[in-house]
Amino acid sequence: MRFPLFTPGSDPGPDFAELVRRAGLEPPVPPSPTGGLLDPLAVTHGTTVVAVRYLDGVVMAGDRRATSGNWISHRAMEKVFPADRHSAVAIAGAAGPAMEMVKLFQLQLEHYEKVEGSALSLEGKANQLGQMVRQHLPAAMQGMAVVPLFAGYDLRRRSGRLFQYDVTGGRYEESNFAATGSGSLHAGTVVKLGFREGIGRGDVIDLVLAALWQAADEDSATGGPDPIRNIYPVVATVTSDGFTRVGEEEVAGRFETYVAEISARARESRRVPETSDLGGADGDSS
Repeated sequence: MRFPLFTPGSDPGPDFAELVRRAGLEPPVPPSPTGGLLDPLAVTHGTTVVAVRYLDGVVMAGDRRATSGNWISHRAMEKVFPADRHSAVAIAGAAGPAMEMVKLFQLQLEHYEKVEGSALSLEGKANQLGQMVRQHLPAAMQGMAVVPLFAGYDLRRRSGRLFQYDVTGGRYEESNFAATGSGSLHAGTVVKLGFREGIGRGDVIDLVLAALWQAADEDSATGGPDPIRNIYPVVATVTSDGFTRVGEEEVAGRFETYVAEISARARESRRVPETSDLGGADGDSS
């Protein structure tokens, strides 16, 4: 292999990305189904998902919106899936590769259990998903990144555990909560402020729904509840009894309660002070 040579006027200097381009080593842009070059804005992306540890295990939730640039591609996309009986995975990023990654991950866990006669440890499952994200790095460098969340109930420790990843496959275990996707900053802040040790099922579901609501309020790529179309975020729990999806009727009811609370606070903040609040009928505070 010959090292590339540059004239003084074309030397890329310390810019590695420019060196790759000038040396002709930049990966080609994958073709689109129509035969042209792939437009990054045409790739469908899933957005905000969160995971929180609670008293009985972990809860995972994700909004339903998928976007392509400034377009809403899908309003009812599924982003939270069972990995196996005692674990779950939530996806954010390029929707197509993410869905394929989830299907392959589910298949690998099922294959391991059939061959070995027992399920892979939760730590092993987390490591396996990290390897899959790492293998996806070339596609991620072309704008089709997939950044999942993984959580489950550890039968050995008898507690819920959750893991976050970066685009290179780095795996990081979080102690209490994790969020990823375009609205993760807002959702994570809500969870951080509302989380407490030993939180129960009902309170933790309310917490993740509030987190997704606030993320949708600030991030256009995150979808909020849509009562007209009867579309609500996907919420699931993973406990010693396994993966359980929270019913849409329960999610809708909790959202209605949350919206009523927000509306009441908004009305209270807009309330004009009465005369008595100002110190007397004549306005004299003495």
